[in-house]
This record gives sequence, C-alpha cells and structure tokens, in this order.
Amino acid sequence: MINEQIRDKEVRLIGEDGSQLGIVSTREAMRMAEEAGLDLVKIAPTAKPPVCKIVDYGKFKYEQIRKEKEAKKKQRVIEIKEIRLSPNIDTNDLNTKINAARKFISKGDKVKVTLRFRGREIAHMNNSRHILDDFAESLSDISTVEKAPKVEGRSMTMFLTEKR
Repeated sequence: MINEQIRDKEVRLIGEDGSQLGIVSTREAMRMAEEAGLDLVKIAPTAKPPVCKIVDYGKFKYEQIRKEKEAKKKQRVIEIKEIRLSPNIDTNDLNTKINAARKFISKGDKVKVTLRFRGREIAHMNNSRHILDDFAESLSDISTVEKAPKVEGRSMTMFLTEKR
C-alpha cells in the first residue's frame, strides 16, 4: 500500500535515510513524504502500529524485484530421477544402471530405484531384494538410502540421495 491507500490512524515512520521518526499520524507522515517529494510505503502491515517508510516507490519496487530474482537464482530444484530394474537383470545391465544413477546423484538429484515384477516373478519377490541392496551398496560411496526398499503393488522401490 502506498500514499492515500494507507487507512491507519497512526503509523511507525522510518525516514528516507533509514532513521526512526517515531509513531506519527498518517496525515503527518503523508505531509512529510510530500515535502521530501517521495512516497509513503507501508512495509510491515501486520505490526502494531503498521510500519511505513518514506521512499521513492519506483526504486523500492525495482529493488524488491531484484532481490527476488537473486534469491531465485540461488535456490536449487531437486528432481527425482527413476531407474527401473527387473528381477532377472544381468550384471552388465545392472552396472550400466548404477553408472546412470551415479551421474544423477553427482548432479544433486534424488534417485528412485524401482524393481518391477511381471507375471510369475511376483512369487519370488523376497528373493530379489538383494538386487536393490547390491545397488545401494555399490553407490554407498556417494549416496545414502533415504527410504529403504518397500513393496508397493507389483514393484519394490527405494530412494537414494547424495551424501551430505
């Protein structure tokens, strides 16, 4: 809220140089802002009394947008990459999948390892758990198991994340 949009009786006023001017009426604050040729901007509307500052609104808005962009640059979105295995996977195929997972983890992504059972393979589910254990063991130098292998329907899933 700026200038005439501010409807409070009293506000805590901060000057253009950042100095505290105390609690004054909104009219008085508006008059001081007009004398300085600047705008009265409500910075903290939830405070008692609300905090207003005398600033150039265009410049203030520009600074806010710049800070938001800077904060956005610094944050990292963690993606979840999925690797699917089957119970009768060969060692070379498993090594290829492990290398792919290693690449994902080193980039900072989480890896969801899914062991899918089809047809009669579902009868031997507990015999195939060692595949996921071996997978986690071979990546233990760069990753940790976030969620242990768990059966969900016709598949067994496990999550790996980068070591801190």
